[in-house]
Amino acid sequence: MALDLHSHHGAAKRLFMHHFQLSAIRYFSSWRMKSVKDDSHEQGLNHSDKRKLSTKTKTAKSMARLINSKPWSTDLESSLSSLSPCLSKTAVLQTLSLVKTSSKAVQFFNWVENMGFSHNSQSFFLMLEILGRERNLNAARNFLLSIERRSNGSVKLEDRFFNSLIRSYSKAGLYQESVKVFEMMKSIGVSPSVVTFNNLLQILLKRGRTNMARSVFDEMLSTYGVTPDVYTFNILIRGFCMNSLVDEGFRFFKEMERFRCDPDVVSYNTLVDGLCREGKVKIAHNVVKGMNKKSLHLNPNVVTYTTLVRGYCMKREVEDALAVYREMISQGLKPNRITYNTLIKGLCELQKYDKIKEIMRGAKEYGGFVPDTCTFNTLMNAHFDAGNLGEALKVFKSMSGFHVHPDSATYSILIRNLCQQGEFERAEELFDELADKEILSSDAGCVPLVAAYNPMFEYLCRNGKTKKAERVFRQLMKRGIQDPPSYKTLIMGHCREGTFAAGYELLVLMLRRDFCPDFETYDLLINGLLENNEALLAQETLEKMLKSSHLPKSSTFHSILSELLKMSFAHESAKLIMLMLERRIRQNITLSTHAVKLLFDRRLQDKAIQIVEILYDNGFVVEMEQLISYLCQDRKMLEAYKMLMFCLEKNLSVNTEMCSTVIEGLCKSKKLSEAFGLYYELAERGKHQELRCLDNFRIALEADGRSNEAEFLGKRMLQSERFSPTFSSRTQEH
Repeated sequence: MALDLHSHHGAAKRLFMHHFQLSAIRYFSSWRMKSVKDDSHEQGLNHSDKRKLSTKTKTAKSMARLINSKPWSTDLESSLSSLSPCLSKTAVLQTLSLVKTSSKAVQFFNWVENMGFSHNSQSFFLMLEILGRERNLNAARNFLLSIERRSNGSVKLEDRFFNSLIRSYSKAGLYQESVKVFEMMKSIGVSPSVVTFNNLLQILLKRGRTNMARSVFDEMLSTYGVTPDVYTFNILIRGFCMNSLVDEGFRFFKEMERFRCDPDVVSYNTLVDGLCREGKVKIAHNVVKGMNKKSLHLNPNVVTYTTLVRGYCMKREVEDALAVYREMISQGLKPNRITYNTLIKGLCELQKYDKIKEIMRGAKEYGGFVPDTCTFNTLMNAHFDAGNLGEALKVFKSMSGFHVHPDSATYSILIRNLCQQGEFERAEELFDELADKEILSSDAGCVPLVAAYNPMFEYLCRNGKTKKAERVFRQLMKRGIQDPPSYKTLIMGHCREGTFAAGYELLVLMLRRDFCPDFETYDLLINGLLENNEALLAQETLEKMLKSSHLPKSSTFHSILSELLKMSFAHESAKLIMLMLERRIRQNITLSTHAVKLLFDRRLQDKAIQIVEILYDNGFVVEMEQLISYLCQDRKMLEAYKMLMFCLEKNLSVNTEMCSTVIEGLCKSKKLSEAFGLYYELAERGKHQELRCLDNFRIALEADGRSNEAEFLGKRMLQSERFSPTFSSRTQEH
């Protein structure tokens, strides 16, 4: 449910963000100490030195402003030279930090090198960080490997360079590449440090590679003799607990003592969270009670107690959760919003509303806690679950009195529950409000759940309001939220309303996001597009349907082809016939003949003949006499000749009268070679006797100086006469 995301899950996320921030602070402690020393050094500078430093900063800002605003060129280089004829290390580092893109940072880095500036380990490291930050990871890797060569050996490869690249690959989600950098580091002869191992362990455990993490930890100890620190163990405890290996996390917690590592509050909080997730809340509580015994200075904090409260609430043991809450206050700790919202949710699930009021009153008196969006969402959801529609709506209305703004979770709870109770008109009002305020487009609050809006989408699409549903759906898409059933609901809605082109757009979006529409969606959309005279879109939809591994009915292919032919789309018709042949779809002789006629009409003779040949090769036919007659009527005698020659080659029957017409037409077009070629093929097959055009044909051959052909024709005519009944009767009379 949307509420879960905004309560238990959200609380857990915030708790671990707190843990992460503590780890990050400690991780960069050495860098911060260095910054403090630098600040102390700056404070010790005299007025003249401070003025010089200020001048360098101004120069760096001016140079960076130029670089960011102009394309790199020789003119830009001249301008930079005039700003700083003598480049200092401070100016170079500050300028690099201020340049907005890694490509320009590289150009600046190379330019200062060409100007005689000697880069040191600090500038090389900064350039590597810039490339990694912008995820130019191949460039970063190549840059790292070039450091020693570019510095002529003055800058040696250190573990921190590799640590930077390992982190960059990790942030890009390329954990395998991080491992490769680790292996490359070792092969080059650079020894990994505890920071290196910490980075790698964090990456592996985040990816669930627990066995590999164990191996890396063993390698850390046995091969390199690197001593783990408290951050190493915190990473291991958290990683194994998050991978549902709490006992393993507990083992690492106990092992800290062997390495003289004192657990800190982050160590305890991490373990407590892992135990609570596994339902071992009592054990977690005992671990917390043991904190003071470990060290007088080690005390549970707000995160510790809030984690326990959440653990007890998840087990529906709210009395124990309340006891932890009271203990927390007795220790002088001020519960935060996460604490209160977690506790309120636990009480809501058991419908202890009086206890919630008591907690809220006490919170207001003790710490000034003001209910937030999460609080109201929790209360509304609880009332809906209990069937108290009126109470839930009262809670929603009271939000404005507390100056609390509803978020996407608020609307999803309201809309989903109102739809479930058949209150669609009320739900639609809220849906309109949600769309107008563009709440779903905001990054504030939790990630919206599309499933919460599906009932509303279905209602709107059934009632001719698909456009309204799509408006909200597209807002969800902008947040990166995907839901295949919603696509289908909207596409079907567009089909019902006759807005098929809009349905097609959604289908394309669905496919771009690697979702596969079902057969029904494709079939309905194709039929609708055809009814709406969108034959080309129907054809494109058919092609996408085939790519989605759905095979349309033969009638669907025929319907699309018929519409393409009506609209005289010759190329597209030919393409569809070829696709049908490829997919072994039964052909329609009438449509095939029409398609070939259209190709001839569009002067695409070669394509037309190719289609005819392939059709016959695959066991299909066209209405050949009709086709040749059409060509003759359209005075396309050469094309008719080619069709007749194809028929003779395939031993198909031919109409002698039509052959006479074609030969006569070829003679008139001065295509005597083709005319004689057709006659010769007919003569070879004994089908020339009935031709009525022979006398005129012989005269035409003689007139064109084709005496050999005329002589051949004359002899065949004479032979025909001898064997004819008329010739025999005349001989007997003599």
